[in-house]
Amino acid sequence: MPKQKKKQFDLITIFPGVVEPYVHASILGRAQKTGLIEVHAHDLRDWTTDKHHTVDDTPYGGGAGMVMKVEPFEKALKKIKRRLKKTRVIITSASGKTFTQADAQRLSQYDQVIFLCGRYEGIDHRVEEHLADESFSIGNYVLTGGELPALVMTDAIARLIPGVIEAQSLETESHSEEGYLEYPQYTKPEEYKGWKVPEVLLSGNHKKIEEWRKQQGK
Repeated sequence: MPKQKKKQFDLITIFPGVVEPYVHASILGRAQKTGLIEVHAHDLRDWTTDKHHTVDDTPYGGGAGMVMKVEPFEKALKKIKRRLKKTRVIITSASGKTFTQADAQRLSQYDQVIFLCGRYEGIDHRVEEHLADESFSIGNYVLTGGELPALVMTDAIARLIPGVIEAQSLETESHSEEGYLEYPQYTKPEEYKGWKVPEVLLSGNHKKIEEWRKQQGK
């Protein structure tokens, strides 16, 4: 059986220190130690050329705030992007398409996924037009930066890579099918402060338990 190819995630950001603690903890950290995935946080300022490491400037046409420059992103991608057919470059943007479980499943098939994390008033639109493959939002709200959306998407994609979590856990989870939400789960104790576990789950009748779970799943 051929060895599974390691999947790579690259997050380009001006705050790599925000990204690193999360990707080295828990399931993502374990998946890196076992060689299933690699996750790298890159400091965008490493690809600036002035002494102040400037990554932003005032917007053409006027307006509040600053806009992230195209040049550092273009240089970073030239260095980071591997010469692979299965590489995808994603820009985080409040105006992007809403990220879904179907997107996570599709992107889990790529060898390398690169996230461009915006800040301030966003990224020069030429990055989205000429450098990124697609643009995603994680909801109808605005955050201070693109690091959290990039982490959310990395987590959602990585857990679908074979071996990262138990395959059985993926079979009946929420959003595994369009519109499906997983049934409620309970564990010990059987009763707490008068709050009881549904009797059917204690019955040992697997057929009835399966029927109950199907009814409870939305």
